[in-house]
Amino acid sequence: MQSTVHSFRTSDGVRLGVEHFGDAAAPLVLLAGSTTMLSWPDALCETLARGGRHVVRYDLRDAGASTTLDLEAPAYTLRDLAADAAALARGLDDRPAHLAGIGVGGMVAQVAALDHPDAFSALTLAGTRPVAPGPVDDDLPDHDAATMKRRFALPMPDWSDRAAVAEFAAAGAEILGDDPAAARATAERIVDRTPGTEPAVQMANQMGIVFARLDCTPRWRERLPELAIPALVVHGRRDPFFPVGNGEALAREIPGARLLVLEQAATAIPDAAAGEVAAAMLAL
Repeated sequence: MQSTVHSFRTSDGVRLGVEHFGDAAAPLVLLAGSTTMLSWPDALCETLARGGRHVVRYDLRDAGASTTLDLEAPAYTLRDLAADAAALARGLDDRPAHLAGIGVGGMVAQVAALDHPDAFSALTLAGTRPVAPGPVDDDLPDHDAATMKRRFALPMPDWSDRAAVAEFAAAGAEILGDDPAAARATAERIVDRTPGTEPAVQMANQMGIVFARLDCTPRWRERLPELAIPALVVHGRRDPFFPVGNGEALAREIPGARLLVLEQAATAIPDAAAGEVAAAMLAL
């Protein structure tokens, strides 16, 4: 299935890299990346589009084809990223959109649905948790310590070397329980579509490190019961980064939410699960 890539500019001048799948007149499904749009697999986007949806995946700020500013000290907050999602939804369709977020994009999606309820008609949260980066709530499982030790023991690559970056991504995926070949291919695509070759920018695109520097206050977990739209929580049973208890908490605290646990998945949505996930999303 063919897709189209272009930029969307918000009213305050932020440029967001977006990619479209399907009929632009169909109901909109907006996919927030974690942090690049390639966190959402092609197979899922194409399946949703064949299901009669206009699918748009996009890069968060300081990622992919979106506006890059100061990677060390971003002058925006989680609320600004949520406002970007609402601006995209309103700019692309007159009707409220189905918003989906994966990983840190799932945090953006939660805040966007809470802060801009008129912009969204449904919510999908994949591989994420109900609190910001940093210390986790006592009742939520934190990153698996042994896995994180192995992951962060990997030597950093030369971020200007495409092959080295791809191998680093593959090694990290293997530790996390994801598909190394798929991670290698995605890393190569991220390198190829990153504007500029500066190592810091390439590293930010691959690692999503900018998000950890954002102002993510105030808390939003206590507001989740306010959500009044259909919601789906998707989580890999084998996820060591955000263990499945985080998804279970989201599904408990969002009224009426459905929990879909992917028994063979870790942090990424594998292509083999694209049909199952798409069917659940289309049912909202």
